[in-house]
Amino acid sequence: MKTTAYTPTIGLEIHAELKTKSKMFCSCPNNPDEEKPNVNICPICLGHPGTLPVLNHTAIRDVLTVGCAVNGTLADFTEWDRKNYFYPDIPKGYQISQYKYPLVSGGELAGIAIERIHLEEDTAQSTHDQHKKSLINFNRSGVPLMELVTKPVIHDAATAVRFDKELQLLLRYLGIGDANLEKGEMRIEANISVSNSKELGTKTEIKNLNSFRAVEGSIAYEIERQTSLLEAGQKVVQETRGWDDSKNETYSQRSKESSHDYRYFPEPDIPKMKISELPEFTRENLMAGMPELPWVKRDRYVKNFGMTEKEVDVFVESPALAAYFEKVIANNVKDAKFVRLAINFILTDFLAHVRADEESKGVGSEDSLSALVSPSSLAGLVSLRVGNDVSSSGAKDLLTQLLKDPKAEAKALAEKHGLIQKSNAADLAPAIEKIIADNAKVVAEYKGGKVASLQFLIGQVMKATKGAANPEVVKKMLVEKLG
Repeated sequence: MKTTAYTPTIGLEIHAELKTKSKMFCSCPNNPDEEKPNVNICPICLGHPGTLPVLNHTAIRDVLTVGCAVNGTLADFTEWDRKNYFYPDIPKGYQISQYKYPLVSGGELAGIAIERIHLEEDTAQSTHDQHKKSLINFNRSGVPLMELVTKPVIHDAATAVRFDKELQLLLRYLGIGDANLEKGEMRIEANISVSNSKELGTKTEIKNLNSFRAVEGSIAYEIERQTSLLEAGQKVVQETRGWDDSKNETYSQRSKESSHDYRYFPEPDIPKMKISELPEFTRENLMAGMPELPWVKRDRYVKNFGMTEKEVDVFVESPALAAYFEKVIANNVKDAKFVRLAINFILTDFLAHVRADEESKGVGSEDSLSALVSPSSLAGLVSLRVGNDVSSSGAKDLLTQLLKDPKAEAKALAEKHGLIQKSNAADLAPAIEKIIADNAKVVAEYKGGKVASLQFLIGQVMKATKGAANPEVVKKMLVEKLG
């Protein structure tokens, strides 16, 4: 039974693989798409005794860039630590991570306060088959892994998902991570507790959530489960739990470790780092290469183009589509009617063709969009529609022709295929006279007060001109002729 007496509190821990060329502490390729197991490996990422790690400075820069984007405090002094635990996918018996001195402290994203952002190495991948065999693939071992920890200030599942989506967008905009949850490039863990006092309740951690649906479902379920336990006078056990997608419920995995269980101590093989001694890592230099961030673009599109929330979401979630859109409107950015028609046409007719063309039903790259129809050609189509030179249906037909000839000049193509609307009264007069003469009964009905008959006559003129007539001009001429 649900109750409002208990308040849920949620904190998130999010791991994201960075898209560097090499791994965190060695020169092995960082290739998440490598299908052959155990080829991108060396003695360092296999954990052989006597090997020495060497820092990947690109990964450090990437995490500091995220710190700048969320307005966090960049560390001056930092060091790496050994996080000690035994598991087959980490043969050293420890993971090189950061504990006391993270690269970034504080900051905010999507209105949620951030505790810290640090850098560590990823583990290998374990797979278990039906024959009860376990295999380990070390291709992922040592890949740079950013961990972001929020403060426990989230109180519902929807807010947690909103934060996760905004972080995924940020990583993609910065170009430092693809953050595909289904591929394990971004893994989400949620710490959840409920309490009916000012004190936080006993928390449980849900590990390795690999979809936004799983994040929302697991948090909602866990809030309900813990609330029901407390209402029944029982205690919540601090533990790590998993999420069963098929059953839509969490399940116990193991007792929750605390930081002292890992016996952190400074990594002796990596020198301590004073970031102020590395000029490429200053906030000024990091901010100089910062692209327009998702929330900045969102505000600009609403303010400058009057987009709805749904329209903005489509463009912001696809930087490629947004870049294509801005090329289409580049020469008409001050023309509100042109921009509005461009938005409508891109998000409906054009995007329908894009998604049909892409195997994944995604949007693809800016280059693939331009290959379908060049931005200048689509701008020409929109201009014809703005000037009422083509009808709504004519614009759809013209798009079909442009898909066959992506770089064609829109007006020339429209003329070639007879899609330019006829608005000249002298050109339309013969067709209108004939329709009036051939439909005397309908004309009489209209003159007798049946207004709907006018639409029939307009339709007949459009049919006679094969859709080339401007319906507004046709309507005006019919009204004038029929009184």
